[in-house]
Amino acid sequence: MSVPASEGQVTMRNRLMFIAATVAGSSTGLAQPITETVRIPGTTVEFTMVQTPAEGGGSLWVLSTEVIWDLYDVFVYELDKPDEDEIPTDAVSRPSKPYVPPDRGFGHDGYPAMGMTLKAARDYCTWLSMKTGDTYRLPTLAEWQHCALAGSEPPYSFDEAASPDNELVDHGWTTENSNFTTHPAGEKQPNAFGLRDVHGNLAEWVETGEDESARPRPKPLAVGGSWRQPADEATVESTQRQASNWNASDPQIPKSTWWLADCSWVGFRFVREPREGEQAEPKTKTPQTRPPATPSDP
Repeated sequence: MSVPASEGQVTMRNRLMFIAATVAGSSTGLAQPITETVRIPGTTVEFTMVQTPAEGGGSLWVLSTEVIWDLYDVFVYELDKPDEDEIPTDAVSRPSKPYVPPDRGFGHDGYPAMGMTLKAARDYCTWLSMKTGDTYRLPTLAEWQHCALAGSEPPYSFDEAASPDNELVDHGWTTENSNFTTHPAGEKQPNAFGLRDVHGNLAEWVETGEDESARPRPKPLAVGGSWRQPADEATVESTQRQASNWNASDPQIPKSTWWLADCSWVGFRFVREPREGEQAEPKTKTPQTRPPATPSDP
């Protein structure tokens, strides 16, 4: 595990790794994405951000995988607070502690966090922004789809016409290979921007820009499909709206604003706005050739 030179910032080790990767990439014809490892202050928990070219110019930093439990537990269980007697350093409300294991027995360490509401995902981003001093948020639907496609033609993050019929099993977890459960994040082949798990495993919350004061209020939207959808319903264009049966068994009145008691197929990933003075455009171009696929599960 790398140790940041300063919490919430790119590590020197990452810079050296990027230089080495760039040299290696130039010899193989493959461009290497720019990444940074960020540690949540007050913890040893780290995550990896990837610099992607934003639609319309500039850049956007995107979490390399869906948010995993290791990251979400810090928020839920206040693992960033050194002592219960310490005066709180943030004013962000946090989720109620779940009554049952929130991973539903699917897997925890390294597995994608699931079952949180859109509000919980938004508040996580607010909390993470306060902890690191950077600006984190959920992606918009357009941003998510642009980053997921990574230059490929819809509806997949790879060239479907030039690929074997079963290539999606190398890029995501769907009913064809998931065994009806989630899987550790990041096991599948990345797209051309370096992002993993954009197909299946968990569908991901996005911002739609809809008027939430309207009546009837628009239902939250998740994209990308999950472990419980077939491949043709886990495309970059696949969407699903939150339904009442996602939280039907919650006995609370009113129902929890943090957890969806009956939803084991939705999570999220976050994006970071560029820092002041940060390079606007990624130094590397979108790879035209992809690395070999990792062996897929049967």
